[in-house]
Amino acid sequence: MTAETTRVRPLPATGRLTLGRGETNHIVLQDPSISRRHAALDLGPPLRIEDLGSSNGLRVSRSEDSDGTARIVEHRIHPHGSMELALGDGIQLGSTLVVVQRAGQSEEKPASSRVVRSYSVPVIHDSEMRKLYELVDRVAQSKINVLLLGETGVGKEVMAEAIHRRSPRGRGPLVCLNCAAIHESLLESELFGHEAGAFTGATRAKPGLFEVAAGGTVFLDEVGELPISVQVKLLRVLEERKVLRVGGIEKRPIDVRFISATNRDLEKEASRNTFRQDLYFRLNGVTIEIPPLRERVSEIEPMVRSFVARAAVQMNMRAEPRLSKAALDALLGYGWPGNIRELRNVIERAVVLSAGETIQPEHLGLGGRGASRKSSPELATIPPPPPRPSSPESEVMTAIAPLRVPVGEDERQRIVLALEACGGNQSKAAEMLGISRRTLLMRLDLYGITRPRKGR
Repeated sequence: MTAETTRVRPLPATGRLTLGRGETNHIVLQDPSISRRHAALDLGPPLRIEDLGSSNGLRVSRSEDSDGTARIVEHRIHPHGSMELALGDGIQLGSTLVVVQRAGQSEEKPASSRVVRSYSVPVIHDSEMRKLYELVDRVAQSKINVLLLGETGVGKEVMAEAIHRRSPRGRGPLVCLNCAAIHESLLESELFGHEAGAFTGATRAKPGLFEVAAGGTVFLDEVGELPISVQVKLLRVLEERKVLRVGGIEKRPIDVRFISATNRDLEKEASRNTFRQDLYFRLNGVTIEIPPLRERVSEIEPMVRSFVARAAVQMNMRAEPRLSKAALDALLGYGWPGNIRELRNVIERAVVLSAGETIQPEHLGLGGRGASRKSSPELATIPPPPPRPSSPESEVMTAIAPLRVPVGEDERQRIVLALEACGGNQSKAAEMLGISRRTLLMRLDLYGITRPRKGR
């Protein structure tokens, strides 16, 4: 599926509008996952959304950032329930995201001072990611702790949100904390809360994130950055399901699910005693490893189009800029060491520089930003393997030229050529292809390629 173009609809200054798939609605959304009469938008003031008894319900998400703590809270609206909105809040109806924002027109035209924009949430294209989300569906229904692994910017927070939304706790809050973003002296107070007078400046009691997330999920990003002193207390919370506020004397029960994420190898760090092994075992109920963007190239284009649409919404553009073929080729050929976060930043920058027109390669700024996945627009180069030692059967060594594989070639052929160039060494072939050995083995099975025997 390619991402749907953003649709913009002017709204009156006041009134009540219905949204749904049926043609009789004020705002018709052609999405099969939306009910015929799904919701009503009351333009107020105040702005309010109401569920009209839909099949899939409504979700409203908003984010706050204070004192270095990122809190993303998602609310699920019960059938026939309602909720007050702020401009810019995300309203999820089925697979469609709706955002109400000001149109940026002059005050002389109050009848169109607001617009509603909708665009489809991109679906997963890569086969490995589909399998991963099937696992997410199963894991979400349990209470087990989840540890998300992957490179920086690979989408661990998005995965945490997906687990939360699909779980029985989806109606509760999702509270996120970047453990690397808060100074050690404040981290304990943020997690566990504090009582009045616990330290200088604590003029009143404050609940910690574990209490704030009651009935929902706590997402600890960069959990590998936690200092040892905090790790000890977190382990106690995980075991007892109770929290003791800083300066407190009575433990308080908590009802939360824990999802953690890191780009570190916690198993190795636990063996080196730089991360508590008992805490690692507690957090690691189920491990989900998210592959880097370079291993799921088929998702780049739909992600790009989705980011373009979202950036256009945020910038109040009347229409989203188009993406030129040359720009798309440049995006597909780049290695993305910063993964999805880097891709999003590049696209937001390009939308600004294109001024609402067509996005060209010069708007992307990829020229000096690291190695490309391709050595040239036409060819990808796989370096030669190291020379093999001589043997009684063969005293003459043959020089092996670099293997040049046309980019348009089928992926199966590229894998075969890489294996041949590496003499069947799977680890080296995977390194040449820019993928993990595990992914290579999956591709061998997928394409029916016979695995080379050891020593070949």
